[in-house]
Amino acid sequence: MGKKISILEDDQGIREIVELIFLQEDYEVTGFATVNDFMSRKSDALPDLFLLDVMLPDGNGLNVCEMLKTEEKTSHIPILMMSAHADLITMKNQSKADGFIAKPFDIDHLINMVKNTI
Repeated sequence: MGKKISILEDDQGIREIVELIFLQEDYEVTGFATVNDFMSRKSDALPDLFLLDVMLPDGNGLNVCEMLKTEEKTSHIPILMMSAHADLITMKNQSKADGFIAKPFDIDHLINMVKNTI
């Protein structure tokens, strides 16, 4: 397997499609549906990239991004944010994320963003 990606996305269909896409691209993928599940992950198994949705049922991906960027163990790991609801310019100003993807997204664009980020 190649590089590791952790995905936080509450929409099961989107999460499964993104997982499948990156498994086919030879990435190791771990998906989470909620902030609580994501926060319960093994902290010793760090990914090479976090892919976070903004709007989640039990929290906000922007807050998760902020937390990851302030923790010493994860501050160096790139984060891409995904959202269908947020204005990307506003998100860029409110977040320490390394990139932003508007949903719905083009699969090739998503793959290229991930490859160019890690």
